[in-house]
Amino acid sequence: MKIIWRCFSLRKDLKMAITVLVGAQWGDEGKGKIIDYLADKQDLIVRFQGGDNAGHTVINDAGVFKLHLIPSGIFNKNGESLIGTGTVVNPDVLAEEMAQIEAAGVTTDNLRISGKAHILMPYHQKLDELMEAKGGIGTTKRGIGVCYAYKMLRKNLRMEDLLDLSRAHEKLTVYLDVVNNMLAAYGGEAVALAELDEKLGSWADRFADRIVDPISYLHRYIDAGKNILFEGQLAAMKDIDQGIYPYVTSSCPSAAYAAVTGGFPAKKIDKVIGVAKAFSSAVGAGPFPTEDADDPQIAIIRGDGSKADDEFGARTGRSRRLGWLDLPVLRYTTMINGFDEVALCKIDKLDDLDSIKVCTGYQLDGRKIDHFPNTDELERVEPIYETLPGWRTPTTGIRKIADLPENARNYIRFIEERIGAPIHYVGVGADREALATR
Repeated sequence: MKIIWRCFSLRKDLKMAITVLVGAQWGDEGKGKIIDYLADKQDLIVRFQGGDNAGHTVINDAGVFKLHLIPSGIFNKNGESLIGTGTVVNPDVLAEEMAQIEAAGVTTDNLRISGKAHILMPYHQKLDELMEAKGGIGTTKRGIGVCYAYKMLRKNLRMEDLLDLSRAHEKLTVYLDVVNNMLAAYGGEAVALAELDEKLGSWADRFADRIVDPISYLHRYIDAGKNILFEGQLAAMKDIDQGIYPYVTSSCPSAAYAAVTGGFPAKKIDKVIGVAKAFSSAVGAGPFPTEDADDPQIAIIRGDGSKADDEFGARTGRSRRLGWLDLPVLRYTTMINGFDEVALCKIDKLDDLDSIKVCTGYQLDGRKIDHFPNTDELERVEPIYETLPGWRTPTTGIRKIADLPENARNYIRFIEERIGAPIHYVGVGADREALATR
């Protein structure tokens, strides 16, 4: 009995920290930048959901990178990065991404892949293309949603299957009837088992030595009291359950899902960081109450695409839909995730504006509402705006929030008071160090 008590005492004394970082709006908020900034203090960075349908842009001394599968903490030489169980992995895309990073002189020796992560197969992508052609919701046609759908059908291969190719062949033999029937239903051609077997063999040669059992791997870090950062993709408004369904992604980019896919108790999460832009943006279809494409000030915010942080998608290159900051969205995502801290990115994009509009609430069918509306209602709401004065001075060289222009500080305080979460980081440029902190 004494020995057991001592073991528990030792575990209680460990000063580990599990942090989860997620998008607080519609995606593209600047999560890659914040993760890259925080990574040096982490022993392990875990990408916990999503696929290569979205990207995190990282700009540091090694160059400009648009990461779609590899955690943004890959540049931390003193830690490891894990592509987690909740992700879906296209091994071809992963190989390309690793090659890009390695060509810049950055090692990927510290990258591991969960054996329980699902493999995104060529037929997933083909089905996505065919389904979108029949009338979709504006997906990236990368096969992400189809792969997650097959996960729920229990007809997917996982990365661990690359460690036993004969067993993988047997599973594919069973799955292909369903796959080819579905392809035929959408007017596609059948896929051949031999071609898939060849793919699996090449992927096994490339990735087998990186595949780990994720539960024992992660819990070794937890038991040793290490610092772990879980990196979410997209954002809470694109969550399959809590977001603007059906204009959502196919996984749960909310903080609690890090524990679900990580295989550890949610009560072990120490801190949740929400990342937001100082304005709003979205890609794809769906309601977007504060969108204001005709305002010339929004054109100033967008940029012309010549800069890495101009408002064009990291994966698609598409011009993003833009609008003013939407506080009802931030209040809603704070409620869902319980943000302990918020990182407010791209405030420098507002430097040249005379005035800044902020949505503080909604009217639905002529009356102000006190709840966050469902998707159909969100299409009909009218935003209630307040207008704040701009600051008309550059913020890019500032590194302390207290040193920002007075009107910028007032803007930050205005947001904090209305969402109920403190802003600890303010992005004032594209580079890793272009960050004002408390």
